[in-house]
Amino acid sequence: MSEKICKVKINDKIFEYTPDVSYKEIAEEFQQYYDDPIVLVLINDYRLQELNKKLKEDCSIGFITTKDSIGFETYKRSLCFMLVKAVYDVGGHENIQQVRIHFSYGNGYYCTIEGAQKLSQKFLDDVKARMNQLVSEKVPIEKQTIPTSNAVELFRKHGMYDKERLFEYRRVSKVNIYRMNEFEDYFYGYMVPDAGYLKFFELYLYDEGFMLQMPCKETPDLVPPFKDRPKLFRVLKDSLLWGDLQDIPTVGALNDMITSCDMSEIVLVQEAYQERKIAEIAKQIADRSKTKFVLIAGPSSSGKTTFSHRLSVQLRVNGLHPHPIAVDNYFVEREFTPKDENGNYNFECLEAIDIKKFNEDMQALLSGEKVYLPIFNFKTGKRSYSSIPKQLGSQDILVIEGIHCLNPKLTEMLDDDSKFKIYISALTQLNIDEHNRIPSTDGRLIRRIVRDARTRGTSAQETIAMWASVRRGEEENIFPFQEEADAMFNSSLLYELAVLKQHVEPLLFGVNKESPEYIEAKRLLKFFDYFVGIGSESIPTNSLLREFIGGGCFNV
Repeated sequence: MSEKICKVKINDKIFEYTPDVSYKEIAEEFQQYYDDPIVLVLINDYRLQELNKKLKEDCSIGFITTKDSIGFETYKRSLCFMLVKAVYDVGGHENIQQVRIHFSYGNGYYCTIEGAQKLSQKFLDDVKARMNQLVSEKVPIEKQTIPTSNAVELFRKHGMYDKERLFEYRRVSKVNIYRMNEFEDYFYGYMVPDAGYLKFFELYLYDEGFMLQMPCKETPDLVPPFKDRPKLFRVLKDSLLWGDLQDIPTVGALNDMITSCDMSEIVLVQEAYQERKIAEIAKQIADRSKTKFVLIAGPSSSGKTTFSHRLSVQLRVNGLHPHPIAVDNYFVEREFTPKDENGNYNFECLEAIDIKKFNEDMQALLSGEKVYLPIFNFKTGKRSYSSIPKQLGSQDILVIEGIHCLNPKLTEMLDDDSKFKIYISALTQLNIDEHNRIPSTDGRLIRRIVRDARTRGTSAQETIAMWASVRRGEEENIFPFQEEADAMFNSSLLYELAVLKQHVEPLLFGVNKESPEYIEAKRLLKFFDYFVGIGSESIPTNSLLREFIGGGCFNV
């Protein structure tokens, strides 16, 4: 009897393979046609599989490389696994109480170790050498599926108490555990087949910990030099310390709070903390008597609009009279709007703004003149002017919001002493566990899905589809100017994902299985399985979260 043959469609051609051939073997045949390493396969356009999996039936196969977003995340996740193993190998399990991967910083992750082992350059050099040894030996990364109850016992035995807490709340009966030699750990997401794929990284001592420096997605075989961003790091670390102070560093800890405490008090404490931060920024502005322009910028779904309202309230508390101005009203008329490489209007580039007119109006206001400010009609693409002129008194101050507000070119004709720049972003301080991060981009995407569905009738599928373009605009127009800010504000709330869970899950379930966005929707749905959800009844009406879930007191 002849052996069954599986017909596999690859790049519009049909190939024949015997069952139980691994996807890795198939990928190796086609690697020559790809510039970057293949790390995953896409089966029938909607199901991702690791390369160690084996072929079972007829299907189509697409290849995912490290230059694809999903493939690049797989590389980074696998690198974290290898890092943690190497730290324990060098320091010894008896001397390492915990390895914590805290947050993304530039092109890397900020990490710390706890225990008797002290961090030093020699220790870090030894860890790097051990990682390179694992790479050269191509140590396999093996996956084993075990009952959840066994996984909880395993984490307790290894002293991974954050994971033990996390899985006390998992309703699934099975858990995937990854292994490198004898070292076992849990990671949220896919892995590469072996350490030989993980050639590109650097380690740097930094602050009280160290940086795991990684390549960029665009150049996955090149590790850029470490670039210090001290203002951003200070905000990230403050948020980290705040989460630790509240005993909510991880999702498991948050779930414990939700199930055992009065969450209304937890919510109010988080809101009070943010209000204090906003009040401190307002006091900084008031103490700089020459300030007339407060410039606010940040990436999508950071809560800029609600923040500007709450800041305006605090400015009034300090005796100032704030007036909002949107940079969007200074768009050039539609016929002069630049276009991108696809021939579409590029509203996010700086050239889409009438910089000359903006600076002339701001200078005139600074000089005490009356100015008729423009009002841009987005339907007609034309500009009109307000019927009532604006004039600044001694206590008046303009609160200006726009994606280019930190770019010096936007306000190049204005005296620096008259400007106070604020960077705002939702920098997620909560992590799944000590080794699995929650990217800030995920938090912002979830916020945007909820808000756009509520205010614009946009489906989750549509929001996910446009997210890559939104992110490119942020990388070009916002992130390069973060360190220009006089103050930074983290709009993320420790409890928010537990609230957003109820709002976003129905939207994600609505994503068409046949669409390219289905994989991302499925990933986010799996992510929310970690959370115990809570209602929104106790959230104040002036909360930044209200900008997304609704019910706020501000007109946003």
